[in-house]
Amino acid sequence: MLPRSPRILAVSWGSIEVESLGEVKDLKAWPGGAREWDWNETGTRHSPGIQPGDVEELLEAGATTVVLSRGMELRLGVPPATVAALEAEGVTVHVAETTEAVEIYNSLVGTTPVGGLFHSTC
Repeated sequence: MLPRSPRILAVSWGSIEVESLGEVKDLKAWPGGAREWDWNETGTRHSPGIQPGDVEELLEAGATTVVLSRGMELRLGVPPATVAALEAEGVTVHVAETTEAVEIYNSLVGTTPVGGLFHSTC
């Protein structure tokens, strides 16, 4: 059985507080862990948005459901190719504004192997 994903304790503009991690600006979370999400690792920008490479770590950790946040003002894109790549792996995908994405993610913690990418600003 996979370890439980860490719960997100609070989210506000520019800040995400995570169980066992502390406060970060952008978050990458998966079953058993979490870290700050560094967009520079894959060249992520608001447009076109979240890259398939951004979610690889979540899948490697065993996530079968992935929550992708679009930012507080929905400015972060989620290209159809990213969603299609996840669905091709049999992963359930949720795409939502950040506060809604946090609610979806937290509702799944402890019941399913969930991972997520969360952007705390625009």
